[in-house]
Amino acid sequence: MVGNILNQSNLPRGDMHPYSESYAHEDYFMQLARRNGEEVGASDPTPAVGNYIKFIVKLLNSKSVVEIGTGSGVGGLWVLRGINPAGVLTTIDSEREHSKIARSIFEEAGISATKYRIITGKLIEVIGKLADNSYEIVVIRPALDLFDMVQESYRLLKPGGVLIIDQVLSNGKVVD
Repeated sequence: MVGNILNQSNLPRGDMHPYSESYAHEDYFMQLARRNGEEVGASDPTPAVGNYIKFIVKLLNSKSVVEIGTGSGVGGLWVLRGINPAGVLTTIDSEREHSKIARSIFEEAGISATKYRIITGKLIEVIGKLADNSYEIVVIRPALDLFDMVQESYRLLKPGGVLIIDQVLSNGKVVD
């Protein structure tokens, strides 16, 4: 049996991306948020990335998560599925329409307004007003000023906190 497994480990594995994406299940509200977001060009995590974020949030039993780039709320829904019952998600977007879609989907999903806060404004300015060492996880969606976002994220993170940068890989390659 072990020999058979070892022999199979040398077989070509193919592209795991389609499998990993099909493995993660998005509920009705995530699917609805994604469709609404596509209409306005919102950037949302793929199902596999969302599931990974939920896993990390749950693993760390996080009570404070900040998401930079709300999109249509798909990422926020994944975070809220994993967050500690006493936890709060802070999600920030520069696009008022994205924030409106996310708030609507959170309400429709029956999520208490005490579990999240949605802030709309220029990202770097809003982040600059958040308290130091206050978050266990910071999630960054694609941003033109990624370097500045990363620097500010380190300031926001509690000691031992985790920084997650969505779409850091492009087709399996590190982007410049």
